[in-house]
Amino acid sequence: MMDCKKALNETAGDLEQAVDWLRKKGLAAAAKKSGRVAAEGLVGVAAEGTHGAVVEVNAETDFVARNEQFQDFVRKVTAIAAAKGADIAALAQQAYPGEGKSVAEKLTQLIATIGENMNLRRAAEVKVGQGIVASYVHNATVPGLGKIGVLVGLESTGDKEKLTALGKQLAMHVAAANPQALTIAEVDPKQLERERSILAEQARASGKPEEIIAKMVEGRLRKYYEDVVLLEQLYVVDGESRVKQIVEQAAKTVGAPVKLVGFVRMALGEGIEREQKDFAAEVAAQLGH
Repeated sequence: MMDCKKALNETAGDLEQAVDWLRKKGLAAAAKKSGRVAAEGLVGVAAEGTHGAVVEVNAETDFVARNEQFQDFVRKVTAIAAAKGADIAALAQQAYPGEGKSVAEKLTQLIATIGENMNLRRAAEVKVGQGIVASYVHNATVPGLGKIGVLVGLESTGDKEKLTALGKQLAMHVAAANPQALTIAEVDPKQLERERSILAEQARASGKPEEIIAKMVEGRLRKYYEDVVLLEQLYVVDGESRVKQIVEQAAKTVGAPVKLVGFVRMALGEGIEREQKDFAAEVAAQLGH
């Protein structure tokens, strides 16, 4: 409302010129908001057949996640990522459907319209040759959009319907257990070395010889792998089997060998340093106290 009032003042009450003024100021308005922390928003998920994508778009407040314009933007951008690829720079330059704008230009327009800083933060995809890519959204605001988005890729020539049901359960497991790697070989070497160093220091506190300490460290590393490696994790659905056992046993159900080839788990705002605001002080400032 204040922007409209200012536009009318700037153009001596001419409605058409005021609209032009607002459109011209859209970029400036977006630029002013670009320094504000955007850690809320939505994660969008789109999967069909052998390909799926997940995209995070941030805004400043949780209110925007319930805005239909914002939801529509995240939904369409996720569909574009699923069709065209998840490279974030390329995604920003893709054509936004039906508007003669790029995704980046549409986002700028939304920033000016809704009045919050927004950010097309990241995107990822999972593909399989034969089989399915299953998806799951945790804390879904509307179908396909929520706080945590997961994709799981299963390669198999077996029954697609049964494979999809397994994929959905595995995706729910990933949402709950938050694995960091698919296999032991894929664990981040730096993170592994850091863990090994911590475990070695803990073991040395026992006063045992170095050869015993080395065995203790290897034993504790196995427990670490069970915590962070998807295939080594305890399956949350039954609380007894390892995920790798569930995948192996699935061959009997779907009628062909099954291989878990990849996953993505994207949680809204993870890794973003959020501003700590004093809400009472903020309201008092706005009231002029």
